[in-house]
Amino acid sequence: MLISDSMSLLWLSYALLSLVVLGTGYLGLAVLPRLPRLMITWAVAGMMWVPASFRLPLMEEGEFYTGLAPAVVVGGLAFLEGDLGAMAPPLLLVTVAAGIGALVGLLLWRRGRHTARPAARGARHDDGDASASRGHRGGGDERREPVIG
Repeated sequence: MLISDSMSLLWLSYALLSLVVLGTGYLGLAVLPRLPRLMITWAVAGMMWVPASFRLPLMEEGEFYTGLAPAVVVGGLAFLEGDLGAMAPPLLLVTVAAGIGALVGLLLWRRGRHTARPAARGARHDDGDASASRGHRGGGDERREPVIG
């Protein structure tokens, strides 16, 4: 059962909270153009979602607990403990994941830009044909007043 297994519940709550953070972060960056907004959001998503393994000593001599946690959490705890050896692998994972996330944001921006262009180009072309068929010169750039009746 999901509630009785604390690790599953922990990962589920982390996933839901990270989606909330990413959504509000994307909306909070609305003042930026679409390219940097997507790149920043996906870089943060990469940093938040990359897992790293960790190893904690137990009370008995020579026994350790190993598991998976977000690399940001593992690196943060290693930093707080002052363990530079344990901080290097999660820091490398976070850096690589941020780069991959920024690349995904760039690819999404390029994909959205290429799909929007033909529609806009076709709409301008249609307006030019409509004005030419009515006998107007100069294309659809002229302003026309509405006529009643």
